[in-house]
Amino acid sequence: MILILMVKLLDFWASWCGPCRMMSPVIEELEKELSGKIEVEKINVDENQAKASEYGVMSIPTYVVLKDGKEVGRKIGMTSKEDLLKLLQ
Repeated sequence: MILILMVKLLDFWASWCGPCRMMSPVIEELEKELSGKIEVEKINVDENQAKASEYGVMSIPTYVVLKDGKEVGRKIGMTSKEDLLKLLQ
């Protein structure tokens, strides 16, 4: 599997969000497996409403993939690890 360098996954979540909590282990697995290839930034929407607004996040969890600072993909809601991997490629 080939991943492009300079890839960042923005994980928009909140502590009260059940689906966000269920996705947390999946995100952690991806972070470990793709260490050095992607950067994961967890953004608590309650604490960082400005960033959520900047990316037009209306529901959580939302996953935004940035390549060289530009959005190249987005997934909203619970999703499989496989789907996130595809989004990151």
